[in-house]
Amino acid sequence: MANVTFSGPIRAGTIRDTTGTTPGINMANVGQAVMSQSYRFTQANLQTSSLTPIVVPANSQIIEIMLFIDAALSGATTTLTAGTSALATAYTASGAITGSAVGVVSVVPGTDPTRTQAFIDVGTTDVRIALAVANTGTGTGVITVRYAQNLNLL
Repeated sequence: MANVTFSGPIRAGTIRDTTGTTPGINMANVGQAVMSQSYRFTQANLQTSSLTPIVVPANSQIIEIMLFIDAALSGATTTLTAGTSALATAYTASGAITGSAVGVVSVVPGTDPTRTQAFIDVGTTDVRIALAVANTGTGTGVITVRYAQNLNLL
C-alpha cells in the first residue's frame, strides 16, 4: 500500500458553508479529519532525551494521548510526565502517570485549567511532545497522540 502526504488540515463533508437552516441541504457539515502520531519508547531512552519525534501542528486540538505500556516501568520511581519541549508538565502534573503495570493509560489534564487549555489548543507554534521518567529501568511502550489540525480554538 502506498503512503500519501497531505499539507493539512484535511476536511471532509459535502457542504462547506451554511446558507440556510436545513441540515443536509444548506447547513455546513464539513469537519476536520483526526490525525495521529505514535512513538515507541523505552524507559532507558527517556533518560537520554525526553523528547519524542511527535510534533503536533500549531493551533491543533489534542483529542487524546494514550500510553500503551507493554513492559511495566521498573525502578524506585515508576511515574511518567507528558508535556512539551518547553514545559515537561504541559499535559499532566509531575508523576501523574503511573506505569507500574502493563496496560493502556490515558493521559488527562485533570482539573488544571492551564493543562486543559493546552489540550484545547496547542498554541500558535508547532509543539514537540515529551515524556519524562524519574529513573532508568526496563519499561517499554508506545505513546499515541490524536489531534485535529488547525482548529484555532484560542
